Amino acid sequence: MCGIIGLVDYNKDSTEILLNQMIDTITHRGPDSTGNSFFIKESYQVGLGHSRLSILDLTALGNQPMIYDNLTIIHNGEVYNFKEIKKELVQKGYEFTSHTDTEVILKSFHAWGVVCVQKFRGMFAFAIYDNKKEKLFIFRDRTGIKPLYYHHNDKLFLFGSELKTFYKHPKFQKSIEPKALPYYFRFGYIPAPLTIFKDTYKLKPGHYLVVDVENNSFEEKEYWSVEHAFLEDKSQDSEEVIVKNLEKTLLNSFQLRMVSDVPVGVFLSGGVDSSLVTALLQKDSSTPLKTFTIGFEEKGYNEATFAKEIATYLGTDHTEYYCTKDDMLDIVKELPTMYDEPFGDSSALPTLLVSKLAKEKVSVVLSGDGGDEAFAGYSKYFALEKIAHLQNSKFKKMVIKALTSTVSNEVVEKVNNLLPAAKKQKNIKDKYQKFKNAINSDNFADMFINASSYVDNNTLDKILIDNNIDFNLSSFAIFDKVSHLSPLDQMALCDYKTFMVDDVLTKVDRASMTVSIEAREPLLDHTIIEFSAHIPSSLKYKNGSGKYLLKEVLYKYIPKELIERPKSGFQIPLNEWLKSDLRDILDCYLEKKRLLQSGIYNVDELLKIKNDYYKGKSINISLLWFVLMFEMWREKWL
Repeated sequence: MCGIIGLVDYNKDSTEILLNQMIDTITHRGPDSTGNSFFIKESYQVGLGHSRLSILDLTALGNQPMIYDNLTIIHNGEVYNFKEIKKELVQKGYEFTSHTDTEVILKSFHAWGVVCVQKFRGMFAFAIYDNKKEKLFIFRDRTGIKPLYYHHNDKLFLFGSELKTFYKHPKFQKSIEPKALPYYFRFGYIPAPLTIFKDTYKLKPGHYLVVDVENNSFEEKEYWSVEHAFLEDKSQDSEEVIVKNLEKTLLNSFQLRMVSDVPVGVFLSGGVDSSLVTALLQKDSSTPLKTFTIGFEEKGYNEATFAKEIATYLGTDHTEYYCTKDDMLDIVKELPTMYDEPFGDSSALPTLLVSKLAKEKVSVVLSGDGGDEAFAGYSKYFALEKIAHLQNSKFKKMVIKALTSTVSNEVVEKVNNLLPAAKKQKNIKDKYQKFKNAINSDNFADMFINASSYVDNNTLDKILIDNNIDFNLSSFAIFDKVSHLSPLDQMALCDYKTFMVDDVLTKVDRASMTVSIEAREPLLDHTIIEFSAHIPSSLKYKNGSGKYLLKEVLYKYIPKELIERPKSGFQIPLNEWLKSDLRDILDCYLEKKRLLQSGIYNVDELLKIKNDYYKGKSINISLLWFVLMFEMWREKWL
């Protein structure tokens, strides 16, 4: 795991010193070594930079940039099946000096060109400069686990693992992209290909750029797309056969991600996904896996006890840490540096803390992300399926709309608190508000978008000066292409291409790389999502249970009673903390003069919402948190 940067400067104003300064901004991603290559041509300069976190072949032979013939590579990530590909290359006459996957990628490109990427299983962002053809090839992995940003104006092309690398270049203009703001304030993240800045983009997952350096032009091309698998025929196999084949596919993916020359651990939350990863890997391991979890003292938020029960049952070497308010205060101050683009997912706080905890014992950690999207784990999927059927019954829809307009969020919360523990829903007020927004939607796409929004559009109309949002600029527009799929598949596909990539994976990448630990995502191997895409929806959600098939595999190794409980997610007691320990920070950044300077808010309306919150009225806490994170980011980077 590493960090990469690159530039093509047609003004020829860049220097190796500047390139090294850009590299220095991301040495947290790779503190073991740094390096660069600088090419000076008649009409332009090309610079490639790299910071290395040594995972495979810890010797200097693995340092980058790496050169072979006319090709120079910089690489972030891992290709887990590199040994198999290496055997093919040896048979073709290639020789190797290191034991790294980077050298395999480089020589694969030399042997097969851009189609070599079809052979790779893993998470990666890499760039290869062909000094003879004067072309730059930049790839991002199929799922988007590893980040890749790029910026282009008439005379400058920049790319890198994080936006902060661009900030060091004197010709990079920090001009806010207005089209990105409504996305951020609705969802808490900015979906690809947009970023917070104009002329600056995220390379989409499963895509690569071909930069014609000599002619100052580039083209983005697709080499893999998840929807292609969804559009193929569904499996006709029996449930028994599907479960058997699923277990084989999962185990193969999980074991591939144990390839490392440094210690490997697992983030264990006690939920289905992380427990499945741990169980399948521990069953064939002669030594206990190292597992890590974070807990909270506040009732209703602590799931560390569940993780500990799973760890005890499986016999892992388990480490847990109970997060204090002081821990959170310190981490909140770190967030703007970690997330150099506005980012509103508050679970970034415990994710950073568990990454720090794991770093004390391992250099690589496996996470359980991706199971919800691939195997239907979100409760909103099942609720929205039922609402979708109401579209055909105007009377039923009218009745439900009338009921939701009279039953307040507070009443729903009180009723939820009276339910048995096994029936209680976490964060019920937020879920109920999303349900109300969904029932008032005119079509299925709007229904899903409203249910996925942390802040509804009516609220944003009040607090943002410009709330125009064009969903055609992102993968939220996918519904028109796949309208013939089942509602469940449509929703999972959209989440896979939006929320998972630009929220979940962004969160984990920055939190882990900030402390120089490599986070791997075994459930996001493309063979798993392709397998899942061919499974009928009726087997993903069955007998009132989401992730039905994953549980069928898991219950072979862990008793059902240790797993069955309401889904929580990585939540923190944000509502309580913003009224107490974090109140001074909230008041500092949501202050009238500061908010007016931004030029994006209807300030009086926003301050009214903050004051109502302090008075104990029911308000959307996500809105205040998103504004706080944006203002902290703005102070740090603008």
